Amino acid sequence: MIYLLVIVLLFTAELFYFRFADRYNTKEQNSYTRITLWGGGIIYWVAALLYLSINPSEPAGWFFAGITIMAGVSLWDDVKGLGQKIRLLFHLLAMTCAFYMANVFGIYPWWAIVIGYIVFIGVVNAYNFMDGINGITGLYTLAILLPMVYVNNYIRTFIENDFLIFPLLASVVFLFFNFRKRAKCFAGDVGSVSIAFWIVTLLLLLIIETQTLIWIGFLLVYGVDSVCTILHRIYLKQNIMEAHRLHFYQILANECKTDHREVSLIYFVAQLICSALIITLYPTIGWWIFLILAVTLVIIYGRKFQLMKTTIIEK
Repeated sequence: MIYLLVIVLLFTAELFYFRFADRYNTKEQNSYTRITLWGGGIIYWVAALLYLSINPSEPAGWFFAGITIMAGVSLWDDVKGLGQKIRLLFHLLAMTCAFYMANVFGIYPWWAIVIGYIVFIGVVNAYNFMDGINGITGLYTLAILLPMVYVNNYIRTFIENDFLIFPLLASVVFLFFNFRKRAKCFAGDVGSVSIAFWIVTLLLLLIIETQTLIWIGFLLVYGVDSVCTILHRIYLKQNIMEAHRLHFYQILANECKTDHREVSLIYFVAQLICSALIITLYPTIGWWIFLILAVTLVIIYGRKFQLMKTTIIEK
């Protein structure tokens, strides 16, 4: 019953935001061809607020402080634009809140904490850069959360279920408006960064509870695309912090004219398969399953260059 109430409240919040955004706030993003409301991903912050209201606690308070910082600076960036250094400063502050929630300080050495800052903030920004076509952020978020729910209930409990279910419900509501041929709204930085922060917080808690890093495989598809694209852009001597259209999903959607929803579903299914194989095979073959999957995805990514050559020839 509580989950039904949460869904109703999330729908209401999204519709209320549309009225605000329709009046003050429209924008066209790179991979789209029409003006659509952006910032609809603020629903993830609303889900965090609902979670804190229903499950008040000090750890939840730290998390809410962190996601509020992330959402606030991202919304500000969406509307006014901010420098990279300012965004990084706020991201560091938000990640500090997540570390306090997970009791990282005083337990792990300073160098491990520094690496944690670099890796998790990198994941947040990569997640943001991958938000570019209808449905990809919402579906990929489900592809991460669903395996986490399974792990939490059948392998190792690392957090109460509501902390997983609330962002899952927010993703379903967001997809109702976003997973369309003509999306009603985009996530915007406020949405992609907020849910990315929620996901890295969950990964942090899971890694600490199980004392293994294998769960980063729940981000493997995005990770391979992001890292390979960064290397490609470095090879081309481009500024990796500037907007571009070189991600594999962008080539499929923009150059190959594949339906955005189909591309998003491909990423969704691919990550679910990777996560299922990690959960099933890691106990028997260890990190080999991660290596096999990573190499396979890199090989598939290489198909991007063939597609780019083909589209250039056709043009």
